[in-house]
Amino acid sequence: MTESGHRVRVVPTAAALRFVGAPTWAALSGQPVADEVWDGVHEVPHVRIGKSADLVVVAPATADLLAKAAHGIADDLLTNTLLTARCPVIFAPAMHTEMWEHPATVANVALLRERGSLVIEPASGRLTGADTGKGRLPDPSAIFAFARRVLARGPAAAPANPPPTGLKAELADLQGRHVVVTAGGTREPLDPVRFLGNRSSGKQGYAFATAAAARGARVTLVSANVALPDPAGADVVRVGTTEELRKAVVAAADGADVVVMAAAPADFRPAAVADQKIKKAEDGAAPVIELVTNPDIAAELGARKPPGQVLVAFAAETHDAIENARGKLRRKRADLIVVNEVGVDKVFGADANAATVLAADGFETRFDERPKEDLADAVLNLVVRQLSSTTA
Repeated sequence: MTESGHRVRVVPTAAALRFVGAPTWAALSGQPVADEVWDGVHEVPHVRIGKSADLVVVAPATADLLAKAAHGIADDLLTNTLLTARCPVIFAPAMHTEMWEHPATVANVALLRERGSLVIEPASGRLTGADTGKGRLPDPSAIFAFARRVLARGPAAAPANPPPTGLKAELADLQGRHVVVTAGGTREPLDPVRFLGNRSSGKQGYAFATAAAARGARVTLVSANVALPDPAGADVVRVGTTEELRKAVVAAADGADVVVMAAAPADFRPAAVADQKIKKAEDGAAPVIELVTNPDIAAELGARKPPGQVLVAFAAETHDAIENARGKLRRKRADLIVVNEVGVDKVFGADANAATVLAADGFETRFDERPKEDLADAVLNLVVRQLSSTTA
């Protein structure tokens, strides 16, 4: 955060100082460090720090800290700061699986979310000792990306504590919603070493997952052959082929509020997969490969879409983009379709994207080139409107 130009104030707990000393925190942040309300009392730090902050990030957030925050206990500088903060507050939990799943922690997390705080779902993996499971602190870069998304929404999205009517909804307008996102490109095996695929990097899908989680959603990310760190707060399901993607998305979409089909499934697959590497013929003739059509996953989801669910399809086109996308919007029975003009060195793998979003009601929205994270947030604004119209 400091290296990206933010002014950072570290407020450690007494336990944190047993891991990293105050001089180290002060050197890294360039700001004084204290953990007690009696330090620098003339500056009233327990009030001033929280009131002046644009964002508070608690990482790691222990079960003890979550309990104190949920019940308003203020016995050190950090917990006092949480009570005085009038900005978005992000908790990044880290604890053993049994502690995360304990009814007390579940209730505390639910209470914090109800009040407008953003509690990131912990990652799964290696914990302390030999244990593995859900409870691992998300990757620091993923927490930073999450925090940047929250900051990007501006001070108008920040709830007071307790939040006034309507303000909490602006910050966590997907709170309580389940959002399913697909990302990446599928690969269809030709033989043990070759496959048919595409150029999708998964960056746009991952941007949607991060943006949705930062707006309070429970996110399931179905990831096809993506070499990116897991977004903070997302449950990641990894797949390889289009059929694997179809099975995972159909299962995850059952009961979901929003499905964002940002992945690029292969349209075709080999009719047969060779069990050995296909060799060159002695006469140099190329082999003839028969292809069959893969299922249209978005169309299947559209056909079985329950009332109230919002389906966002994607159209990656090299020509006649809008005309082709309108046809896809109808065939897939989607609510929105995001239209990209793609090609070599265009969209795929880039950090920025421009798009046109077509709605089933005929409304059209154009977005000029912007970072993919910003485009994801802009499209999610349209999704929130769709959700609001179905529940009004």
